[in-house]
Amino acid sequence: MNNYRNLSDAEIAAMEAAGCSCSDWKSVTVGEGFDASSIKDVTFSGTVRIGSTRGGFTLEGGIHRPCGISNAILHNVTVGDGCYIRNIQNYIAGYDIGDRVFIENVGIMAVDGQSSFGNGVRVSVLNETGGREVTIHDRLTSHQAYMEALYRHSPAFVSALETLTGAYVESIRSDRGSVGSGSRIVNTQCIKNVRIGECADIFGVLRLSEGSVNSNASAPVVIGQGVICEDFIISSGSRVDDGAMLTRCFVGQACRFGHGYSASDSLFFCNCQGENGEACAIFAGPFTVTHHKSTLLIAGMFSFMNAGSGSNQSNHMYKLGPIHQGTLERGAKTASDSYILWPSRVGAFSLVMGRHVTHSDTTNLPFSYLIENKNATYLVPGINLRSVGTIRDAQKWPKRDGRKDPQRLDCINYNLLSPFTVQKMMKGLKTLENLRYASGELSDEYSFHSTKITNSALRRGIALYRIAIDKFMGNSLISRLQDPDGSFSICSEEDLRSRMKPDSPVGSGEWVDISGLIAPKSEVLSLMKDVETGRIKSLDEVTQAFVRMHSEYYSYEWTWVFQHIQEIYGINPSKMTPEDAEMIIERWRDAVIGLDNMLYEDARKEFNLASMTGFGADGDKTIKELDFSEVRGEFESNAFVGAVLRHIEVKGSLGDAAIAAVKRCR
Repeated sequence: MNNYRNLSDAEIAAMEAAGCSCSDWKSVTVGEGFDASSIKDVTFSGTVRIGSTRGGFTLEGGIHRPCGISNAILHNVTVGDGCYIRNIQNYIAGYDIGDRVFIENVGIMAVDGQSSFGNGVRVSVLNETGGREVTIHDRLTSHQAYMEALYRHSPAFVSALETLTGAYVESIRSDRGSVGSGSRIVNTQCIKNVRIGECADIFGVLRLSEGSVNSNASAPVVIGQGVICEDFIISSGSRVDDGAMLTRCFVGQACRFGHGYSASDSLFFCNCQGENGEACAIFAGPFTVTHHKSTLLIAGMFSFMNAGSGSNQSNHMYKLGPIHQGTLERGAKTASDSYILWPSRVGAFSLVMGRHVTHSDTTNLPFSYLIENKNATYLVPGINLRSVGTIRDAQKWPKRDGRKDPQRLDCINYNLLSPFTVQKMMKGLKTLENLRYASGELSDEYSFHSTKITNSALRRGIALYRIAIDKFMGNSLISRLQDPDGSFSICSEEDLRSRMKPDSPVGSGEWVDISGLIAPKSEVLSLMKDVETGRIKSLDEVTQAFVRMHSEYYSYEWTWVFQHIQEIYGINPSKMTPEDAEMIIERWRDAVIGLDNMLYEDARKEFNLASMTGFGADGDKTIKELDFSEVRGEFESNAFVGAVLRHIEVKGSLGDAAIAAVKRCR
C-alpha cells in the first residue's frame, strides 16, 4: 500500500478504452503490480488508490475470478492488493479496503460525514423509558455494562465511566470506513457508516447502518441473508443470519442470531443465541439462549439462561408505562408458556413454571422451583440441587464456549457453587428456619415474599442447602490441602494450620455476580473508586481490573471460606486441629456422594416406562423396550450416568486420601 505512482498515459488510454472515466486522472494513483487491463467500466472521483491487481479467487464450485475492478463507481476509496470488486449498482465512497477483499453485487457502500461506527450509541436497556442507558463500544464487557446499567446509585462513578467511554468513541471517530483484509461482501444492498474487520463474510444483507463488524482472522464474523442491523456493534466470532433484525444492539463474542430473530435496545454478551423470537430492552449476559417463535424477552436481566417456548414477561402494569424490570439470576430457566410480571427477582439456578403475577424476590433461595398453582406462586427451595438438568447445564457451558478470539472480552466463572451462591444459601437456610420457627413446624404452608412454601418443601430445602454448603466448604478445604500434583504432603498440625492461612485479605465479605464474573464486592467497590478518582484512566484499565479479579478468584474464595468456617462449623480456622479437618472432609464426602446418588435417581426417571411412551410403534411392551433401548441406550451405559458413578468413586477416593493425610498430622 506504499509507493503509489500516477498512471501512465498508456494506462489511462487503456482504461478509457475499457469504459473507465475520471475528471482528473492525477487523483488516481496505483501501486506495484497494478495492471490497467484488469480495470473495466469504472468511474473514479475524489482521491483513489489501487494496489496490485495480481492473483484471483477460486469460488465455490471451482469458478475462478481474476483480481480487478469492473462496473463500479469509486469515490475517495483506497483498494488494497489482490482485490476483486464488481457490479456496484450505486457506488463505494469513503472506504479503505484491505488486501484480498472480494466485493460483488453491492448496492451502496458509503461513509457520510463523521461516524463512530456504532460506538457511542446509547442503549436503553432494562428500562425502556430510559435511566439505565449503556453506551456501547468495541471493547464493551458484560461486567462494565452491568455496572453502568445497575450502579446508578453512584452517579459519580457512572459519569466518570461514561467520560472514559466518550474518550474512546472520539478516538475512533472518522469520515472514512474500512474493510479488513480477507473479507467478502456479496449480494448486499446497503452498507452505510460501517467499519468491517478482517475476514468478515457478508452476503445477502439488506442493510447495515452505523455499526462495527469486529471480525478478525482468528474469529471471523458472518452476517447473512436478509439481515438488517442499525446502530450496532457485532463482536468477533459471531454470526447473524436468516433475516435477523437488530436495532441499537451490542452483540458479544461468539453469539448466534437467526431465523428472523428481532431485538431492539438490547445487550447480548458472549455465547448468546437468539432464534425466531424477539427481545426488547434486555440485558443478556453470557449464554442467554432463546430459540422459539413465541418467546418474548423484555426488560429483563439474564445469564446462563434458556428460555422455554412461549416465555413472556410484562414490564408495565398499564399505569405509568414500561418502567419495570426484572432479574433472573445466573442459571435460571423458564419452562414453556411461563409468564412473569415485572418487577420480580428469581434466584440463581432456579426454574420458573407457569404464570406468576405477584412480585416475588427469591434471590436468597437459589436452586429452587417457582410453580404456579391456582394463580399462586409456590416456591420449592433448593430442589434444583438434585436435578440432573442443573448439573448437565453446568457441564455444558464451558464446552459450548465458542470464542476463538485470543482476546476474550468477558471473564466467565462457570462454578455452580461459589461464595456468591453459597452466601445466598446460608441466608436462605436462616430464612427457612425462621419461617418454620415463626409459623410452627406443623404448619401446612409458609408465606415468603409473595410466594407459598409447603411444609415438606421447606424441610427438604433446609436439608439440601446444608448438603450443598458442606460440599462447597469441603471442596475448598481439600483444594487448599492438596499439593499442585493432587497429592497430600501435609504431615503436622503446624503444616495444616499453615495451609489454612489466606493468601489475601480480599474476599471475606459479600460477593457479587457482575454478569458472569464472580468477585468480592469489595473489589468491585474499589474499582468504582479508582474510576471516580481518575486513578483508572482508560477503558483498557477497567477491563484489566476485571481480568485481575477473575484470575484471583480461588485465592479470594479461600479467604471467604476461611472467614466462614467458624460460622458454619463452630471451628476457629486459625486453630484448626486434624480432628476438625477430618470432620469437615467427612461431611463433604457424605454431601458429594449424597447429591450424586440423588442425581443418579433423577437420571433414572428418564428411563422408566412413562418415558418410553411413544416408542415401539405398533408393538407390545417388549417391542417398546427394545425400541427405546436402540434409540436411547441402556441406563447404566448412558454417558452422564457413567460420569456420575465415576464421580462417586473418584470423590470417595479423594475423601479417603484427604482424611488419611490429616490423620497423619495428629
